[in-house]
Amino acid sequence: MESNKVIIYQVFTRLFGNRNVTRKEHGTIAENGSGKMADFTPKVLKDLAAMGISHVWYTGIIRHATQSDYTQYGIPRQHAAVVKGKAGSPYAITDYYDVDPDLAVDVDARMQEFEQLVERTHETGLKVVIDFVPNHVARQYHSICAPMGVEDLGVSDNPEHGFDPQNNFYYCPGERFQPYFDLYQGEKDAYIEEPAKATGNDHFDSSPSKTDWYETVKLNYGVDYYAGRIGYFDPIPDTWYKMTEILMFWASKGVDAFRCDMAEMVPAHFWRFATKAVREEYPDIKFIGEVYNPYDYRRYLLNGFDWLYDKVGMYDTMRSVICHHAPTSAISNAWQQTDDIRAHMLYFLENHDEQRIASDFFAASGSKGIPGMVTLVLMQQNPFMLYAAEEYGERGMDREGFSGNDGRTTIFDYWSIDTLCRAAAKKLTTEEKALFDIHKKTLLIARKEKAVASGTFFDLMYVNQHLERQYAFLRHYSNDLLLVVTNFEDTEVEVDVTLPTHAFDYLKLKETTTMATDMLSKEKQSMMLKPDASIRMKIGARSARVWKLKV
Repeated sequence: MESNKVIIYQVFTRLFGNRNVTRKEHGTIAENGSGKMADFTPKVLKDLAAMGISHVWYTGIIRHATQSDYTQYGIPRQHAAVVKGKAGSPYAITDYYDVDPDLAVDVDARMQEFEQLVERTHETGLKVVIDFVPNHVARQYHSICAPMGVEDLGVSDNPEHGFDPQNNFYYCPGERFQPYFDLYQGEKDAYIEEPAKATGNDHFDSSPSKTDWYETVKLNYGVDYYAGRIGYFDPIPDTWYKMTEILMFWASKGVDAFRCDMAEMVPAHFWRFATKAVREEYPDIKFIGEVYNPYDYRRYLLNGFDWLYDKVGMYDTMRSVICHHAPTSAISNAWQQTDDIRAHMLYFLENHDEQRIASDFFAASGSKGIPGMVTLVLMQQNPFMLYAAEEYGERGMDREGFSGNDGRTTIFDYWSIDTLCRAAAKKLTTEEKALFDIHKKTLLIARKEKAVASGTFFDLMYVNQHLERQYAFLRHYSNDLLLVVTNFEDTEVEVDVTLPTHAFDYLKLKETTTMATDMLSKEKQSMMLKPDASIRMKIGARSARVWKLKV
């Protein structure tokens, strides 16, 4: 019987199913192709479920700015000067009520195709996560699919006011949008915006730079940034109502969770308002917050979030440990910082913002991430997120176009992912197959063992300070005990792991000798459990032991 351990699989929907291997730099959709929602067939989804996945985060569903021309379908064209890359960023939304046409087999039926995707996903027993991008929209935002009676963003704004609590945007009165780059970008006419709107990354003048989120405009939730971030929340700002209606719209489509982009750039007061309203109608819906400031974690949890990115703490720490820049004891320090809210922290090693483990910018090898992955998946009860192709060691070292060779898989360009294409064609290398195998085994342990999803965690590092490249902990539930030891070293090691008297008292363990089975390798070893005694074991390079014992 599977547990309630949450394993989220992030897929960049436009790339996941694309099998076109042309991969022309700055290529168009006609040249490089695009993945479709239809690529998530029942078989594909069953395979994900069989790997231990519980939730699929379909990144890039809502229609966003693109240089592809869909005017024949009644979709407004975007000016190239305010679109990043040929495909465009999925975080520059052009219509909150529409689906990205790149993802549809039949563009006119794109919403129906999304509804069918949700249905197929649910039929497989998986849950659906999509992005909610609340902080900013594309510069040429205009909804053509909003339900009858829904007023578009900015329609009732007074652009003569830089800030007004009831405006949807912030303005630079009397100033034309004049960024530090060419406003033509190959177009016949220049892009014109007057008065200029404030840019999405809190840039409140008319001249953003190339490093700003210049393709987006900041949404106004009633915070006066011009006067030192004073909040005007009574009466409720108009933007609050409009954005809550957008959440309700997608919840009505059967979405199970929202990954809320840059949630900390939107006032916590709004999240309390919006999450309460949505849960009154959809009580089981989850909210995942991209919040980077650890000092804000508890505030955003109190205001409606279920899970928060653990980036600045656990991700940054684990990356340093994997790269041998920090000892494994740093992992203990990281989890202790959020121990009071541990069930709400979302662990991960990759996502669309971060560099691939196997890239030259990180560890240059997917196998180096194995001990970190096993540790993060099995250490606590909280959710874990896997980025599509991480399980194969995707390198992310392509020069795709706007994205460039930065160790990340592009979100701006039409492309296909090498390892996913070869996995579909059954052309993976031996190392890639082994990497997938240990990912699948680890995820299934997390999903099936109650000691992981519901059990108690006991960190063994404080009595094993000789372990600088290994990490050891216990998970316990009823009669099941898991002893997990991960090895970040590049060579096989033989180590002694001490179980302290406190662990026996805390977990109510009794002294015994029993047979242990390594759930990853199926090896068996007799183990004597005795307070303050050591257990000796060999662990392969960049590997792990997950010993299961009956106690």
